[in-house]
Amino acid sequence: MRLLLYGLNFWPELTGVGKYSGEMALWLAARGHAVDVVAAPPYYPQWQVPPGYSAHHYQHQSWGPAGAVKIMRCPLWVPARVTTLRRLLHLASFALSSLPALWRALRARPDVVMVVVPTLFVAPMALLMAALFRVPAWVHVQDFEVDAMFDLNLGGGGGLRRRLATAVESWLFRRFSRASSISPRMVERLLAKGVHPGRCVLFPNWVDLSAVFPLQGPNAFRAELGLSDQEVLVLYAGNMGEKQGLDIVIAAARALVDEPHIRFVLAGSGAARERLARDAEGLANVQWLPLQPMARLNEMLNAADVHVLPQRADAADLVMPSKLTGMLASGRATLGTALCGTQLGQVLDEAGVRVDPGEVPALVAALQRLANDEPMRRELGARARAYAELHLAQDAIMGRFEQQLAGLVGLASERIKARRLSP
Repeated sequence: MRLLLYGLNFWPELTGVGKYSGEMALWLAARGHAVDVVAAPPYYPQWQVPPGYSAHHYQHQSWGPAGAVKIMRCPLWVPARVTTLRRLLHLASFALSSLPALWRALRARPDVVMVVVPTLFVAPMALLMAALFRVPAWVHVQDFEVDAMFDLNLGGGGGLRRRLATAVESWLFRRFSRASSISPRMVERLLAKGVHPGRCVLFPNWVDLSAVFPLQGPNAFRAELGLSDQEVLVLYAGNMGEKQGLDIVIAAARALVDEPHIRFVLAGSGAARERLARDAEGLANVQWLPLQPMARLNEMLNAADVHVLPQRADAADLVMPSKLTGMLASGRATLGTALCGTQLGQVLDEAGVRVDPGEVPALVAALQRLANDEPMRRELGARARAYAELHLAQDAIMGRFEQQLAGLVGLASERIKARRLSP
């Protein structure tokens, strides 16, 4: 098969959507499929385009086994300071600049064009061009960005503006041959937006269990941080945006500042990092690290005694934190904030510890309990790893996706053949 992957974020971004889109393309290429990619240069979560890439020019790349992944990088505007209006202009800049690349990629006659959301800005032209070239179109929703913009108060008030944006979003989703998302609750949201049940697909994020796994013995990452075996490391690693709700972690660190054996490390980058660092100024139990290279991911995740994963109450089932897969696969205890009954809440109730969002005293109490109960941490770590092995294995998830792709391609071929044979 030949897949055209059309989305804003892609490899070599280390977190979020770009990470999973890159791993998807690489897995398919290793299986012998051709993958064409139309994407932006890497910029996330630092909101900076690194050396070797350009925000102003088109660039071609070949990647993967025998160069089977062909990438067209399209210019975009990356704001120095992220606001709602600037984010929208940023997304629109990619939607416009990527049109020539999309046209060129479709002329190669892919079997399927897959649009990855965010960003929905590219969906209208993707649908139009896919129809012109008679290529089935698949939309994969990593974040419900329209709902998030209003529910997280990132887009001002609701009212008419929200109803209009939601109506356009639903109209677009209904016109794709397939619509997928990363959790059962997010698939239910697609159904609520009017997508036909026969077109909805569960396509969860995954983890490479051979790359992230429990380590035994001394940990070099802990040693570099100067941590003794008696100190308890509470780790957050990943994007630091407003959606992550990391303020509660800073509040917990402030409440635990007089318990020096509990140390907090926040590793990553994002639009909210500078503000969070200012809020944590003077806290001796908080340490900040940059986003770590992929080669050190497993070692870093295993350095944690407790992974902490906050989610705002108003983000429930709009997103499913991508960093959760690695946390669980590392076999360390995971503590998160999530509402009972949400998708994240259900996972935490089964494979970790859950407290309600915004409840600083409950988070502090849970951290104290875990910090002082090593057997409990080990038991939670074993449950986390078992959950990852049962539900999150990359080969199993991607194998099912490959079959669903093949089914869509076969259905499209039959329809084309029927049209040709009809009088």
